Amino acid sequence: MLRVKREYQSWVAKESLEDYALRYAASSYRRWSPATVANTAIGGISFLALEAIGASITLSYGFQNAMLAIVVVSIVIFVVSFPIAYWCSVANVDIDLLTRGAGFGYIGSTITSLIYATFTFIFFAIETAIWAQALQLAFGLSLPVGYLLCSLVIIPLVFFGVTSINKLQAWTQPIWVVMLVAPFGFILVKDPALLTAWTAYAGLDGNSGGINLLMVGAASGVLFSLVAQIGEQADYLRFLPDRTTTNRRAWWTAMLTAGPGWIVIGALKVAAGSLLAVLALRMGSSAAQAVEPVHMFVHAYQQVVGDPVLAVALAAIFVTVSQVKINVTNAYSGSLAWSNCFVRLAHYHPGRVVWLVFNVVIALLLSLMGIFETLEAVLSVYSSVAIAWIGALVADLVVLKRTGISPRYIEFKRGHLYNFNPVGCGGTVIAAVVALLAYAGVFGAAGRAFFGFIALGVSFVSAIAIAYATRGRYYIARRDEHYRDRPVPSLVECCICEREYEAPDMTHCPFYSGPLCSLCCGLELHCHDYCKQPASTGAASAAAADGVLRFQPHVLRRLGRFLGLLSVTAALLGAAFLLTYRFMDLHDVTNRASLVHVMTRLYVATLVVASLGIWWIVLSHESQEQSKRELLESMQHLERTRASLVETEKLASLGGLVAGVAHELNTPVGISVSTASYLSDRTAAAQSLQKAGRFDAPALETYLRDAAESARLLLSNATRVAQLVLNFKQLAVDRISEARRRFDLRALVEDTLRDLRPRLEEAGAEVRIDIAPGIELESYPVALAQVVTNLAINSTQHAFDAERPGGCITVHAHVGDDDEVRLELIDDGRGIEPALQARVFEPFFTTRRGAGGSGLGLYIVNQIVTRQLGGTIALESEPGRGVRFVAYFPRVARRSANVRRMLGALPRTQSDEH
Repeated sequence: MLRVKREYQSWVAKESLEDYALRYAASSYRRWSPATVANTAIGGISFLALEAIGASITLSYGFQNAMLAIVVVSIVIFVVSFPIAYWCSVANVDIDLLTRGAGFGYIGSTITSLIYATFTFIFFAIETAIWAQALQLAFGLSLPVGYLLCSLVIIPLVFFGVTSINKLQAWTQPIWVVMLVAPFGFILVKDPALLTAWTAYAGLDGNSGGINLLMVGAASGVLFSLVAQIGEQADYLRFLPDRTTTNRRAWWTAMLTAGPGWIVIGALKVAAGSLLAVLALRMGSSAAQAVEPVHMFVHAYQQVVGDPVLAVALAAIFVTVSQVKINVTNAYSGSLAWSNCFVRLAHYHPGRVVWLVFNVVIALLLSLMGIFETLEAVLSVYSSVAIAWIGALVADLVVLKRTGISPRYIEFKRGHLYNFNPVGCGGTVIAAVVALLAYAGVFGAAGRAFFGFIALGVSFVSAIAIAYATRGRYYIARRDEHYRDRPVPSLVECCICEREYEAPDMTHCPFYSGPLCSLCCGLELHCHDYCKQPASTGAASAAAADGVLRFQPHVLRRLGRFLGLLSVTAALLGAAFLLTYRFMDLHDVTNRASLVHVMTRLYVATLVVASLGIWWIVLSHESQEQSKRELLESMQHLERTRASLVETEKLASLGGLVAGVAHELNTPVGISVSTASYLSDRTAAAQSLQKAGRFDAPALETYLRDAAESARLLLSNATRVAQLVLNFKQLAVDRISEARRRFDLRALVEDTLRDLRPRLEEAGAEVRIDIAPGIELESYPVALAQVVTNLAINSTQHAFDAERPGGCITVHAHVGDDDEVRLELIDDGRGIEPALQARVFEPFFTTRRGAGGSGLGLYIVNQIVTRQLGGTIALESEPGRGVRFVAYFPRVARRSANVRRMLGALPRTQSDEH
């Protein structure tokens, strides 16, 4: 298949922005200590939704039921979070990539990416609402303006990914800890009776004083929404360094503390919210205000400072610090989840930063819709789906990997996974449906109360049962026999984007017959999973290898796509209408029934209109797929034609090379043969004279003079032949013999021109170097020195002569914004005639053949720049005004193991370069 280089935009190509959003986290990037990574991950636990949840369930179900639910759910979350945190830390992948290889498949994990993305923007919206409430209380800022301000300010903080988040969490952590803990010490000292009132609190209705299992279950359902928080922790834990004997204790401490250990701190914060809610009620706040964290901490800080105004200011500062710390995590994790989701659905990746903005905008809309007012209902519905996902995931990591049903490693690359794995997908769907039915009351009051535990148990058991029923056959579609056992730090160049990545991120692509990075594999549109097709021999395989992959529209496929999209759209529209209905505070039963009737009819009408759009989308997609197939076949035809032309051109080039070599060698070799023949004849004549006794002094003098002249001619022409052979050899050998290394560009140019000083002084040329110090290249210094040498010698030979003695040669270089070096060599000599400019880089072309020119100097320059340095070179010249050679090449040269591209001995045409 024809390889077309994929150029990523700067947001995607720059990993300091992208943060390996869709990749294995490279060991070279994981340069932080375990403590730094853990500190950053723990910083995300600052979210005040924990306090709000604790207050909400305490007011609804009383202290005893709320505390029992907190303890039980915290233990469950710790247990299920441990294997997820461990595997993400060991495999260095985020939770989306982990889900791919742990029972869900490449496309199937899109569902879980949506679940996880939903978690991030729901909690982002809740935290934004809390922050806006604080700004409203402190400054009188309206809530809509506060929502907008609190959402947009997060974007620049997350723009540079984990690098900037590390610094933010490190700077704010001490402030946050002090401001969180200090008020509770003052509260317990000034109002010790609060503890008694708290533990005796029986809920708003006063009827929740004792243990009621139904209430415990209902409170647990809300708390279970926190189970997906381990995903955000794992997004940071993937950057832990490799575990070694040296850092073993620090590694385990970081993993346990920032992984499953987050719920320990989280449970304490939930309990703190419960306490502060009771305090707020004792100090005169309404029930609605008592569940708002800003009001909780206003009352808490009043115990510290006494002054209400100062207490409001301190509460606003604390809420701001807390919400910045958590919402950078929500926004960051959401950008990863959306990236993983849409790269599989659309085969397009505009960059993590784009999805960062997308996630923030969705959260902003939810804030404007008033999500905080329906906190319990939203979290309960969400938790049923989130628990189903986590339960199936844990079943794979804990049971199926240990029993060998699931591979004992995490495979996340598209080229090795089935699109759907019924183990995780089936277990999640079954458990989510059962849990939602339980929450709706289908299984009675007990089922409604304990729907969270039902979801976890059903998903765990269902995943294991499906795995054994299918014998794990849908985990690996194709074994990785090329890079699985490679050492992790070894770099492999992707044959499409031509960038280097570590071996765990690479796969071998039979469609392109080369290594492919995981992102290029995921974005590939043309192959249609050719590498996973079972037929690998015979005519079918041969046709596929030639790119003859036929597309045949199928009625059932078309109908299946339509029904699938319609089902998803119906569910999303239903959720939107239901959420809108829940946001409406209706107390009149008559109005409520009328509204339900109107909304139902509006929903059906909207769905009918949407179905027309979906059908159009399906047909458009089918048309695009057909066009892509036809384009692919055209590209294959062009590739075969190009290959034929290249072979013809190579034969023509070989003929031209042979003719050029013969022409260049003919004169010195001919002169050498004639001279040797002449010297042989003269030596034979001298021997005859010597035998005849007539070899006198005049004859000896004549023979020595002829022998000396012959020796001079032989040496001169032999040297000429040796130089030509050296030049021919240089065309092929330079790239193979030199290793890429770091060097300073100015120092290299100075050293090169210093060695040429005798030649330059002989030509009377002045040299100026206009290169800033400190420009460091990772390239081929010997090759680059050869370029500078040949260009400088070309100027001394052609730019200056007896009619134009002396002159100036200027070497200028700088690095552009795209990390590309621009190197210029300028002289003020005679210039080049326009008719000759197109031929100066051709082999054996010279205007000074009788004066020592071989016609290979600039040809070698062109070969080195284009082939070895990976750049381009051009010239600008006007007769009488000198010449400017301009070379562009990357600051960091590519490595390549393709020997055929190393050999520059054969002159090649531009078509051959592509």
